[in-house]
Amino acid sequence: MTIQRMDNVGIVVDDLDATVAFFTELGMELEGRSLIEGSWAEQVVGLGGLRSEVAMMRVPDGPGRLELVTYHSPKAVTPEPAFTPPNTLGLHRVMFAVDDLEDTLARLRPHGAELIGEVSRFEDSYLMCYLRGPSGIILALAEQLS
Repeated sequence: MTIQRMDNVGIVVDDLDATVAFFTELGMELEGRSLIEGSWAEQVVGLGGLRSEVAMMRVPDGPGRLELVTYHSPKAVTPEPAFTPPNTLGLHRVMFAVDDLEDTLARLRPHGAELIGEVSRFEDSYLMCYLRGPSGIILALAEQLS
């Protein structure tokens, strides 16, 4: 048996509309949005009384997708500290290759994006940065230079 593909990465968010707007500005497309509830969902996730809303975002013409989820019931749990540093165990970050890193940052800042460190050059190959987006999501952006 082999893996067929990586389907998506799921991210729990507190404001689904703002997060969809953020990733739309990044260049992703909304594939669909729906309410998720019922016994089948409770069994899969392991949470009783589950009621959530999901927005599936996809990379245009690519295989990458993000499943953005907001929980109405039970409420989402905030980790301590609320905004964990990049070296926290668990999901680290999601990285995107972009055409123009500075332009991408300028478009994302009005949607709440904040640099974690600074834009840095890796040899003559890449400009890179880490940023924090909605709900504390850490993204890495990389612009290939050559």
